[in-house]
Formats: sequence, C-alpha cells, structure tokens
Amino acid sequence: MSNNGPVALITGVGPGTGAATARRFAAAGYRVAMLARGAARLKDLEAELPGSRAFACDLADAAAAEAAVTRVVDEMGAPEVLIHNAVGGVSGSESVDGVMGNFLEIDPASLEYNFRVNTMALLHLARRVAPAMVEQGRGCIIVTGNTSALRGKADFSAFAPTKAAQRILAESMARHLGPKGVHVAYVVIDAVIDVPWTRKHFSGKPDNFFIKPAAIADELWHVAHQHRSAWSFLVEVRPFGEPW
Repeated sequence: MSNNGPVALITGVGPGTGAATARRFAAAGYRVAMLARGAARLKDLEAELPGSRAFACDLADAAAAEAAVTRVVDEMGAPEVLIHNAVGGVSGSESVDGVMGNFLEIDPASLEYNFRVNTMALLHLARRVAPAMVEQGRGCIIVTGNTSALRGKADFSAFAPTKAAQRILAESMARHLGPKGVHVAYVVIDAVIDVPWTRKHFSGKPDNFFIKPAAIADELWHVAHQHRSAWSFLVEVRPFGEPW
C-alpha cells in the first residue's frame, strides 16, 4: 500500500468493531492510525495492516488524547476520517455487568469516567482534526453509539447519560461542520456485538441475536463515503432478529 494514502484515525481499536473497521479502511488504501489502551493488541494489528500505526492512549486522559493526535498528525499527516469508536464502561470494563446500576447504586466516578471517554474525548479529538478538514473542504467524523444514546434504562445510569450527551455533541458538530464540507454522522449500533466475551455472557443466544463487526465496518465505510448531496447524520444498524 502506498505511503501517500489518506489517513483514517480510529479510536477504540479492540477485537470487535475497531479492528474490523481498521481492516476495512486499510483494505481500501487508507493508512490507519489506531488508538486504544492495549499496546500489545495494537502492535499485532499494526503488523497485520501495512501502512497502519499503533498509538496506545487512554482517551479518558485529555492531555494524553491530545498528545496522541499530535503524534498522528506529525507522523502520518492530518486525518481525512475520524471514527470515535472508543467506549467507556465502569472503569473501562468490557463486561456488560460493569455498566449496571441505578442512580442510587452507582459510584459517581463511573459516570464521570464514561463521560470523559465517550463525550469529552470526542470534543478533544474533533477540535484537533476538524480545522484541517475545514481548510481542505472535506473530511468525515463518525461516532459509534449504541441504544443507550437514545434511551436511559434504569440500570445504565452510569453510562446512558454520557452516550446521549455524545450524540447531541455530534449533532451540534454536524450542524456547524456540514456547511463547511465536513460530514459528521452518528451510527447507533442497536445490538450486541459478536465478540468472544459477549458470546460467553449471552451464551445460548442464536446467531441472529448478534451483529457482526465486519458488517458494522462496512456500514461505517459507506457512511464515510456518502455523496455530499445525501449525507446521513443519524444511522441505526441492528440484526434482522432484533425485536426493536
């Protein structure tokens, strides 16, 4: 792959949506800057995808997030695509159980952590990459959300408010950046993503209960390359068996 391909910056590059999205964009000629907390896992993917670069970073740390994006720009160039896929749970847990609890039961620090990863990181990342996109008159910022962005269930009080805030921030960005040629979209993943830990947690569920990471990545690619006469903002994806 050419070293002159466009740059896609993807956060939350774990074994599911993040890795699938990195593969999808790399296969189409993008040089992918991958951000996540796990340095070892990122290095494995970096070795797999020519032209990609791994940047270990905890997006809950605003200074670390800004430093990571500065490295991306300095070492790879300004991103044409930003996909904010990183997501907080309670203390960053990948477990569904980790985000459970009503507002009387949760540790308030858990909501604050989620807000930093889900919402504040989006603010810091977008503020860093959007000016170059505006200058070029093109670019795309996509945020991956989930059902919590649209409703606040009782036991998701440490999580849902931060995803709702994230969605509203993305909408505000879209209204500002759209007329300047920069597409901002929010993709709601209304499903359980098919990765090993969710398969274990939801053991016994049929295949149509889960959404495939590669299918999500295909939709993110599609949204990032929509014709500017027909841009989407709010996109929802779910498996055909989801009783929504």
